[in-house]
Amino acid sequence: MLSRVASSLYWLSRYVERSDGMLRMLKINYASSQDTIQEFTWKPIIRIFSADDEPELLKIQHDSRAVIEYLLFNKDNPNSILNIITLARENARSVQEHIPKDLWQCLNEYYHTMKDEKTLWYVQKDDPITALDILIKQVMLYHGTADSAMERGESRSFMKIGKHLERSIQSIDILDIKFSSISSNPDLLTDIAYWKHLLLSLGGYELYLKTYRQGFDAKNIIELVMLNNDFPRSALYSMNNIERYFIRLKSENNLEHYNNLSFKIGRLKSMITYSSVNTMAEEELHRYLTEIRSELYGIGNLLNEYYFANS
Repeated sequence: MLSRVASSLYWLSRYVERSDGMLRMLKINYASSQDTIQEFTWKPIIRIFSADDEPELLKIQHDSRAVIEYLLFNKDNPNSILNIITLARENARSVQEHIPKDLWQCLNEYYHTMKDEKTLWYVQKDDPITALDILIKQVMLYHGTADSAMERGESRSFMKIGKHLERSIQSIDILDIKFSSISSNPDLLTDIAYWKHLLLSLGGYELYLKTYRQGFDAKNIIELVMLNNDFPRSALYSMNNIERYFIRLKSENNLEHYNNLSFKIGRLKSMITYSSVNTMAEEELHRYLTEIRSELYGIGNLLNEYYFANS
């Protein structure tokens, strides 16, 4: 496979996964902003999903509609969903012969839904949840089509690696931001709504209730998001899948690079697998998550260097 094709498939998948995480986070936080009596701040979300932390942007941190509009549609924000899906569509267009026609149509429809004036109207004038639900369904349609229609070959492996790398980075970012907020506001440790919204934003609320019967506890939440291999957005589940699909790329033509990257993936998987909530706490959670995030970026960088010729 050409490195250009592999790169386009990988980034196509990462962009769609990034938009999925953003949409779910926006939906849960908007619902939370409507329930709270106190003034709701979007600053943590702006920190996670915006490439910009300028004072001008922080002026809108208490305006839910303005924040959602900025993160969905602002063309000057490189991480807005409109810009992300435009990039995903451009990558898909360049490799149409390597993906099913149905998958291209899904992405095209997602793009045009983002461009639809009615989607913007829902955010500005009506109910933003309606717009977010419409867009989330577009992502679900994409994932369903990709899983049912993609041939089980190299193309799918690069897409799966991109998906799970992006997903693990997002889960770690959200966990890090949420626990960092506790250091400045210890009362959040006993705030049921705070933990509930964190779990809902990651899609782990129902699994948490089934797994932990004693109520919400910070250590249990860390364990779920980092170490639970039955949770599809946990760091461990993502690493297992990155390793699984990377093994399928092994080739005698690229054995040295494969072994180097395989070692890095295996080392990171072991770092997570053989960690415990107690060891994370002893190391300081923020430092531990920063190290894991750095290793994930390192894997992405080596993929660029070894397989995408972007070094």
